[in-house]
Amino acid sequence: MSVFTNPAGATPEEVREYARAVLDLLGKRDPFEVLRHTIKRLDRLVEGLTPEEVATPEAPRKWSISAVVQHLADAELVWGYRLRSVMAEDRPSIAGYDQDRWASRLQYDHSNIQEARDQLAVLRRSNLRIMELASEEDWTRTGVHAVRGEPTLRVLVQWWAGHDLLHLRQVDRICRVIQH
Repeated sequence: MSVFTNPAGATPEEVREYARAVLDLLGKRDPFEVLRHTIKRLDRLVEGLTPEEVATPEAPRKWSISAVVQHLADAELVWGYRLRSVMAEDRPSIAGYDQDRWASRLQYDHSNIQEARDQLAVLRRSNLRIMELASEEDWTRTGVHAVRGEPTLRVLVQWWAGHDLLHLRQVDRICRVIQH
C-alpha cells in the first residue's frame, strides 16, 4: 500500500506516516502560495479534456479527475471547518472522515467537474480570507486530533497545502493515463 493511501481503517502509525508524507510533499514551499495557486494549476491540468476523459477513472476502483476535484471541494469544506474551529474554540476536537465512504455515498462518480471546481474556488477564497486575518497567536492555537495529536493551526495549513499537492499529482497522473 502506498504511503499516500489514507483508508478509514488505517492504524495510527499508518495515519502518522501519511501525515508525514503529505508534509514532505510540501517541503519548504510556502503553504499559502500552494493554496492560492491550486485552482489555477488544476485548471491548466484539465484544460482541453473532454467530459468523458475527466469522468474516466485511473483504474478500476480508483477515482476519476472529476471525483478528485469533488474530493478537493468537500475536503475544502472540512478544512474550512477545522480552520474556524481552531481559531474560535479552545483545543477543539478535529474529527477525521472516511474519504472513500464520502466518495461512495456522495456519488463522486457522478460529479460535474465544473460544479466541483466552482465549489472549491468559492470555499478556497473564503478560507484564504480567514487565514489572512489570522494573528501570530492564532497560528499557535491547537486542535486535538485522535491520532495526529495536537497540531497547531500552522501545521494544519501545511497539511492542507500538502494535500492539495498530493491530489494535483494524482490529477496529473490520471491525465497521463487517460491520454495514452
